[in-house]
Amino acid sequence: MSTGVIIALIVIVAAVLIVAAVLTLRRGPRHGGSLKRRFGPEYDRAVARHDGDTKAAERELAELVERHGNLRTRTLEPAERERFEARWTAAQERFVDSPREAVAEADRILADLAGARGYPDGGRYDEQVSALSVHHAHHVDGYRRVHHASRADANGSTEQLREAMVGARALFEDLVRRDHGGHRTGADDGGRAVRGTRQPWALNRRQAKES
Repeated sequence: MSTGVIIALIVIVAAVLIVAAVLTLRRGPRHGGSLKRRFGPEYDRAVARHDGDTKAAERELAELVERHGNLRTRTLEPAERERFEARWTAAQERFVDSPREAVAEADRILADLAGARGYPDGGRYDEQVSALSVHHAHHVDGYRRVHHASRADANGSTEQLREAMVGARALFEDLVRRDHGGHRTGADDGGRAVRGTRQPWALNRRQAKES
């Protein structure tokens, strides 16, 4: 092969690489769509937090996936699951007479439950929520709401406390079930009761006492 042919081939290969690089830059990050599907409402929260800058939001979410995406959770033993379900039922029933105390207990239950499943310890709330947002993006905001509602300086109404409790329940049900493909207890994503579930509590506007 002559020197001229070799040079021509090198030029062609270099040109192809340059064109490919330019096209890649024009397309930008290719993970945006998958991040939006994975994070759902958490994606919108991240974009809002970055004042509409989707690239900054996607960088943040990609870092969360990098940090927590491979986290291996553990399945609860039957006795553990029963204890958590009993605690949650008691908190729900307590809401009628003591809404704020019930919400504070719900916050503690979620922290303990997430820790038992293998997420960061509840003492590291921000890190725990970050990990939960990667694996339970559609329900983790319920934990945020009940956590903030349970703070001593919160002045939310009984209705706000009720809504926080209801939102937190969806995450509780996600975490307490046997595994990612197992039977869910409680309510489905539309809030409808699932067979075999007790609905003992009165989290409604008429029965909850005003705090």
